[in-house]
Amino acid sequence: MAKFVLVADSTLIYTYHDFPLLDFLPSAPKKTVPSGVYNFLKGEHPKYMDNGELLVAPYSIRKLEAKLLEKYPRKDVAVVDGNNAAKFIDANTEVIGVSTMDPFGIGPLTMSYAVLFGGDFYAWVRRDFEILINKLNAARKGKKAKLVVGGPGVWDFTVLKEEFEKMNIDYAVQGETDDVLIDLFEQLTAGQIDKSMFNTGYLTFNDKFQMSSVSDERFISRKSYGHYPPLEKIPAIVRPSIKGMVEVMRGCGVGCDFCEVTLRPLRYQPLDFIKKEIEVNIKSGTTNKAWLHSDEFFGYKHGKFFEPNQEALVDLFTQIKQMPGVKYMNPTHGRIAIPAGFPDLIKRLSEIAQAGPSNWIGLQVGLETGSEELAKKHMPAKTLPLKVGSDGSWHEIVWRGVQTFTKYYWRPAFTVQVGQDGETDDDNWETVALINKLSNSYVDGRPFEFTVTPMVNVPMGRIKSHSLNEDVLKPSMFAVYYAAYRHLRKMALRDARAESKGNPLTRIGTTAAMDIGSGILLNYIGKLAKKSGVDLEKASTYGLSGNKGKMIESVSQIDG
Repeated sequence: MAKFVLVADSTLIYTYHDFPLLDFLPSAPKKTVPSGVYNFLKGEHPKYMDNGELLVAPYSIRKLEAKLLEKYPRKDVAVVDGNNAAKFIDANTEVIGVSTMDPFGIGPLTMSYAVLFGGDFYAWVRRDFEILINKLNAARKGKKAKLVVGGPGVWDFTVLKEEFEKMNIDYAVQGETDDVLIDLFEQLTAGQIDKSMFNTGYLTFNDKFQMSSVSDERFISRKSYGHYPPLEKIPAIVRPSIKGMVEVMRGCGVGCDFCEVTLRPLRYQPLDFIKKEIEVNIKSGTTNKAWLHSDEFFGYKHGKFFEPNQEALVDLFTQIKQMPGVKYMNPTHGRIAIPAGFPDLIKRLSEIAQAGPSNWIGLQVGLETGSEELAKKHMPAKTLPLKVGSDGSWHEIVWRGVQTFTKYYWRPAFTVQVGQDGETDDDNWETVALINKLSNSYVDGRPFEFTVTPMVNVPMGRIKSHSLNEDVLKPSMFAVYYAAYRHLRKMALRDARAESKGNPLTRIGTTAAMDIGSGILLNYIGKLAKKSGVDLEKASTYGLSGNKGKMIESVSQIDG
């Protein structure tokens, strides 16, 4: 059996029918999404290899696997899910490592749903994590194997530390560990952590996003919080990742004051390294797509004041698209300022990727607010190299960005926040105005294509109380939610059939679920918003200045 068993959180391994935003489904409260609907919308489970290991696995797990294989033979390292984990765990197993995103359902999106639907915030993501941990604990009972969790979800343990004992978890590992993973696992096995290499404690942030550390033997991180793996010590994956994901860079550098990613140094993977990982995915026969992960794609080898390195981006796209077997490609995250200021770059990238009506390029974009004041306060570099004022208002820059994206068949998935530090009702209504302007705008006779997902900053005390309801939201916050989900309903009615994947019956089922679900959700949010005092007609038209139902075709119209 395996010495090291690496386990994927089940919410991270399903396909969700490759439908935009369905990957967020596990964040929904269990009580609001019936199990039959949830299990259907998860899509197909990834296939297994002959020995029971996962054929494809989350990218983070593949990185850990690759590092361990630098020292240990293949038989000592297994990548599995909860269904088959017990087959690989025996008396010789030393570490069971679990990668998770939001194990207890207290991430921003999960909390947003909890606020809306009220009560005990028991989300599907938590339910699935509990099932997984129960299976792992049953498999390792009476054995020496340590149970260790890692990934972004470790943050949840810093808030709900009592879960260590409840779930019989030994350690939580925080931060990037590519280069020190072997040392870490061997020290966990020996039960002796080298304090010259690792801290026992965790990072936390105050209301002003100032970082500090808290001592706790159950949490482990690398000794220097400012030290990260150099490129040459980050291993290339050796088996395929889910959805063909590969990494092109780490870090962001934009400096938004609410984001931990900005604290990480920028590191750009060489093109040969990126292509090597893509080849692993393509040659496996599991995908024909290159999903290019970064925290800020347009920052790849960027110039002064975050001006995009157009030559590097075009070369990256060109060389990847020319690789045998690559049919589709898209980045994961990017800023809206780049399409606003450099439309010709987006056009060139779209031509290379062969984007079109049946091949949209999707990416996540942190819009965060429609308020110019909050944008300047919390994310002043978000628009660089453009400048708010000389290059237009925040609304104008965003509008031009979405216009360019839609024109060249890119579909941004926006996130916005409510409950930010210093936020006023006027700030939230500016967000409503921006959503409505975008939702009622067109380019080349086609409506703007985007989604927008609101998230609420929930006070830590409310999270620890294990009970939430809509009184966390002020009326102006509800107005943001209503405008966002009103647009989502419009998108579902317009695009669900075309964007669904699978056989005809699956497509019909997915389309029906999206149509019906988005209608129920909008109606529910509308009732809550109205109850809180929101004028729904105002929330539907605010910012349009008499343009309701008309085609807003130019930036000069949006404030008219």
